[in-house]
Amino acid sequence: MEHKTNLLENGMIWFGAGVSIAEILTGTYFASLGLRNALLTILIGHLIGCTLLFFAGYIGGKARKSAMETTKMSFGQKGGLFFALMNVIQLIGWTAIMIYDGALSANAIWNTGIWLWALVIGLLIILWIKIGITNLGKINTVTMTALFILTLVLCKVIFFGNGSAAPISEGGLTFGAAVEMAVAMPLSWMPLISDYTKEAEKPFAATLTSSVTYGIISCWMYIIGMGAALFAGTTDISLIMVRAGLGLAGLLIVVFSTVTTTFLDAYSAGISAESLTSRISGKNMGIFVAVIGTVGAMLFPMDDITNFLYFIGSVFAPMIAIMIADFLVKADDSGRDFQWVNLLVWLLGFCLYRYLMTVDFVLGNTFPDILITMIVALIARKLLPQER
Repeated sequence: MEHKTNLLENGMIWFGAGVSIAEILTGTYFASLGLRNALLTILIGHLIGCTLLFFAGYIGGKARKSAMETTKMSFGQKGGLFFALMNVIQLIGWTAIMIYDGALSANAIWNTGIWLWALVIGLLIILWIKIGITNLGKINTVTMTALFILTLVLCKVIFFGNGSAAPISEGGLTFGAAVEMAVAMPLSWMPLISDYTKEAEKPFAATLTSSVTYGIISCWMYIIGMGAALFAGTTDISLIMVRAGLGLAGLLIVVFSTVTTTFLDAYSAGISAESLTSRISGKNMGIFVAVIGTVGAMLFPMDDITNFLYFIGSVFAPMIAIMIADFLVKADDSGRDFQWVNLLVWLLGFCLYRYLMTVDFVLGNTFPDILITMIVALIARKLLPQER
């Protein structure tokens, strides 16, 4: 009998996704807003992003389809392949970025060479993939419990040390840009959440658990990063760990938080590749992506990911807007090759997002782009002839 994941297992998967060095590092940028505004933008951004994450996960969970298979319901069998390809590309990018960030931080704690830490992290990710998503229950529980305790220690060091909260004025974000940066992380998980909710015993409850768990933990990681910059006076998390005497414990936080997060990227890249062609094994492709990401992390610096985050937003924000619109009206076009009307609406949403990048809107780019694209998609489906 096929094993279905329960609520605890889904919660642990998305706890692991949230505990991330990349999210802590992103949180450091919010310090320029000051404590109050930083917290407000983090919460608003995650509310928007995790709402989208929930819809994406529930659509796939209810249909029992992987994330990229669900895109075919709105864009057609061949139309959906474009988004599967974009997802594979972004997941390869995330795998490399996450391994690079983890290796950089681990090397700052124990200087043996970034390339060596990248190799260690890459091998652990491959081990996680080989074990498989439905067999990780006990391992994930133990790992997440350890990470939970260690991040509590890190919070104590940052927020109850001798520092004081003082806004950092240099290189500051606007309020709207900060909201968008908070939306970016949950939005980046949106094209793959149903790779996991489709395996759930109770799709609605599992998706809600996944979205809420990820939202809370991701906010926590952002706040740790923001607090590090405000209270500890540095944006270097590894340096904070060293100063606090968290040598081995800090190293474990860095390595295993990177593994539990990046495993999801590599694994889902394999699942998305299966949508491109049935001749590809998802698990083997996931391992291949982990290898490519490891090599990339060894060879190339990946310190500024801002443009990468905007690329993800511009591709996938209008995509999920159209999918939500179709879900609301119970439309399913997976029986055709292309759903040209939706593809044209997506192109409009893509261009709108790129334009909104030049506008400092208080709620960021994603929210107005999603709202307008959804309205246009609903009107187009109502008024325009749908080719059969």
